[in-house]
Amino acid sequence: MCDAGLLRRFAPRNDGLRRQRVRSTLSGWTEFVAAFAVFLLSHAIPARPAVRARLVGALGERGFLIAYSIESLLVLTWLIVATERAPFVELWPFETWQMWVPNLALPLACQFAAFGIGAANPLSFGGDPRKPFDPQHPGVVGIVRHPLLWAIGLWAGAHVVPNGDLAHVLLFGFFAMIAVIGMLIIDRRKRRQLGAERWAELAARTSFWPFAALISGRFRPQTWRISSLRLCIGLAAWLSLLLLHPLVIGVSPLP
Repeated sequence: MCDAGLLRRFAPRNDGLRRQRVRSTLSGWTEFVAAFAVFLLSHAIPARPAVRARLVGALGERGFLIAYSIESLLVLTWLIVATERAPFVELWPFETWQMWVPNLALPLACQFAAFGIGAANPLSFGGDPRKPFDPQHPGVVGIVRHPLLWAIGLWAGAHVVPNGDLAHVLLFGFFAMIAVIGMLIIDRRKRRQLGAERWAELAARTSFWPFAALISGRFRPQTWRISSLRLCIGLAAWLSLLLLHPLVIGVSPLP
């Protein structure tokens, strides 16, 4: 009788604690899902031709790009904060060696971004299609056809390994997946826009996979003309990420 009475006495309190924990867990995932949804919509809606045309008409091309960049940065910041606040659900345990994966991938990712942004590249995102492109001497495009998207994919994919909880796997896995899908979509779109024959001519000495054209011999640079400015920008970006990581994220990236 005494035991039954004690159970009845404490059962409502235990049920209340369980309900509170469930509400707290759902609240954490609610913000994460909301941030993810806003992030997707904030990129999908302005990309629609009709919406973009109206925004450019109201703000001008430069004003639209500035507003879109600020909005994207703010939403991305919220998504990262929501990921940190999400409930911790471990998918695999952390091991010190896992930290070497982003530490080895990030220098290459930063160089891909530094050499890819604004480069003469009519075949991908992030390049400058107005610059003259010589398919016989494709430059960085001969190393990899989608340098900026590969930079994003390497950054995201490498961060999945040491972050084995559900929220971070969803976040970084999503960006890695979008980078790969983006490359496939751009290849298909450019082939359709340029025509299969013209696209094949421009892409003959390039490769989807990094260094594949170089290894196979399709891309044989007679001289290596490396921009020292872009090389320094890539190194500076990598060192900045390395040094700011403990201050911004709160965790040292070094093993």
